[in-house]
Amino acid sequence: MAYSATLVERIRAALAGDVVEERKMFGGLTFMVSGHMCCGVEDDRLMVRVGPQSYEECLRQRGAKPFDVTGKPLMGMVWVDPELVHTDADMKEWLNRALIFVRSLPAKSSTPKRRKSKKRKIHGA
Repeated sequence: MAYSATLVERIRAALAGDVVEERKMFGGLTFMVSGHMCCGVEDDRLMVRVGPQSYEECLRQRGAKPFDVTGKPLMGMVWVDPELVHTDADMKEWLNRALIFVRSLPAKSSTPKRRKSKKRKIHGA
């Protein structure tokens, strides 16, 4: 998995103060806030989850593109080219869009779901 360590450190600094979980996903590193995907990094690109209501507005900015890893764009998620997050202020503006959307969602439980045990037939008992 290739991603920019510099961009990751900038995101960590910008999200300091939030409870954030990092997960390797989509060939990069993803940042989860309150159990929801907020943003991520692949190579030198930032992915932000802006939500369906801000999606079209964000895509009108040059350098923002639909997030597409499966052949079908995921509504509400955009790739942000490096030139759009050149400064920390620009980065925080994009991350704030993601945080506003993610914080509007109900918090997910942090406890893992239990798997149902499989019933097995024991022969000869």
